[in-house]
Amino acid sequence: CLADETAVLLLYSLVQGNSDFLEYVLVRTDLDTLFMPILETLYSASRRTSNQIYMLLIILLILSQDSSFNASIHKMILPGVPWYKEHLLHQTSLGSLMVIILIRTVQYNLSKLRDVYLHTTCLATLANMAPHVHRLSAYASQRLVSLFYMLSRKYNKLVELRDDKLQTKAISTGDGLVEDMSAELQIYTDFLRIVLEILNAILTYALPRNPEVVYAIMHRQEVFQPFKSHPRFAELLENIYNVLDFFNSRMDAQRMDGEWSVEKVLLFIINNCRSWRGEGMKMFTQLHFSYEQESHPEEFFIPYVWQLVLSRCGFSFNADAITLFPVGMHANKEIYYDEMNTNQNGELNEQRVQVDP
Repeated sequence: CLADETAVLLLYSLVQGNSDFLEYVLVRTDLDTLFMPILETLYSASRRTSNQIYMLLIILLILSQDSSFNASIHKMILPGVPWYKEHLLHQTSLGSLMVIILIRTVQYNLSKLRDVYLHTTCLATLANMAPHVHRLSAYASQRLVSLFYMLSRKYNKLVELRDDKLQTKAISTGDGLVEDMSAELQIYTDFLRIVLEILNAILTYALPRNPEVVYAIMHRQEVFQPFKSHPRFAELLENIYNVLDFFNSRMDAQRMDGEWSVEKVLLFIINNCRSWRGEGMKMFTQLHFSYEQESHPEEFFIPYVWQLVLSRCGFSFNADAITLFPVGMHANKEIYYDEMNTNQNGELNEQRVQVDP
């Protein structure tokens, strides 16, 4: 029933507000029963309301807070995904499909909705999943590296626009435009850093189990080059280039008869993963995002519920007399996020993520 917005709202209410129901979902062995409809609904995001998309993404974020869930979704293998049309997905894990759909949602948001908070929710879920990734598929690995490339293009475009405005001193447009560009640039800087931290978490904690991720990074290593000296990214890219240097040097030292085919490179990576010891890798504190509902959720949910009632009840109401909500209202949500950090004793302090009405 998750194609129905009312069912999505009910599921969100149960997952967010009922700890017993949440535990019941997390311990089930047939996670695909719930997740395939969720992911299929997100796949058709263009035909859904923004509220429906938000609810589903928040549900995924809540579930991704559980480490056992993050591990178990990679153990479930799907024979096929018939509704996914862009690429043939055969014998792919539920975890790989979730990565693909979350990245596709970011891509859709970049071109259509352009909602900062939707980006943050998707990336927060991916960050929670990253240390537990197991045998990520080739296509999911490629999409993960492409995500960095997509966001970097947006980042570079903003840098060019801001610099053009600064150089031309376009006073007629007002200083506010430059300030807005700088603020948006900061947001995309944060997004790029989160993606680098996601890749770092996979390489640091799960590299031997994810040869396809290593292959994808090696295949598109040029996308990271422009950011090597960036002050926000340099330390994270050191780890990525440490991995690249390890595999590139061994590949250069190995004589091959003929060209390096995809199959030969992948086999080479799998064999050399066994000798990977992670030497020289910097250990960063794992990102961990969690969802918190705001202190007065009724300010969003009461008008939202009545809006759904109005649209589906079949009764006639005088729209001009409605004061509880504007007809056709699409409420916004706010998301706040931060990294986990360590205190003076080296213990982790978890920061909360709020994805709130």
